[in-house]
Amino acid sequence: MAPAGIGDRVEGFHAVAAALAAGRVKKLTVEHQRLRHEAYAEVVSAAERSGIDVMRVDDARDGAVTEAPQGIRADCRPLQPVSLAAAIAAADPPALVVLDRVQDPRNVGAIARSAMAAGIPAIVVPERRAAPVSATAFKAAAGALEHVAVVTVNSVADALRRLRKADVWLVGLDGEADTSLLGLPLLTEPVALVIGAEGAGVSRLAGDLLDQTVRIPMVGGIESLNASVAASLAMFELARSRGWIS
Repeated sequence: MAPAGIGDRVEGFHAVAAALAAGRVKKLTVEHQRLRHEAYAEVVSAAERSGIDVMRVDDARDGAVTEAPQGIRADCRPLQPVSLAAAIAAADPPALVVLDRVQDPRNVGAIARSAMAAGIPAIVVPERRAAPVSATAFKAAAGALEHVAVVTVNSVADALRRLRKADVWLVGLDGEADTSLLGLPLLTEPVALVIGAEGAGVSRLAGDLLDQTVRIPMVGGIESLNASVAASLAMFELARSRGWIS
């Protein structure tokens, strides 16, 4: 059976505009008053030129699935998740982010947004016991999920085993680790960054499969960073190590 796909409902201006640019929008709903803003008017005009059904309403929150759809939402053709093999091949050397039971869809979206900015082509997310790649995630991603591939897996541990067989190093973030993320030589090798759940960190099953655990050095005053912030720092350090950014 083919994967069901993600992103069939998108809300928030940047997420909708990106889905429209990707040619996925089937129906657009927008608040009348938002059309006073040039950016909204341009999105509606582009949709109408493409023959997309546009519904103008008083309040786009009626029927919305996020708390603040920013006056616009879209029904879309879903994106299909990619295979793990395709994600491995998407960068040379491979670079992926694996989310191990991250619970907040806003963190999933923020991580995808940082992945796009850092040049990381794919994220791996579990189908169960984790935040779904939902409308909330798409809104937080602000269009990045149109460009960053998503791999959905039944088991993070199984995905990590498959990555190891493909000679991809597994590096997990752990605030108690002895080794610093900064300047880590493994980041120039085929690598998957493993990001654990908010508060709980990387699960035991996933942790047992890691090649290296690293910490983000901090001056002090707080115990840990938000999952999406920690992931962002790790991805940008990977990009810096490879010379993708300077």
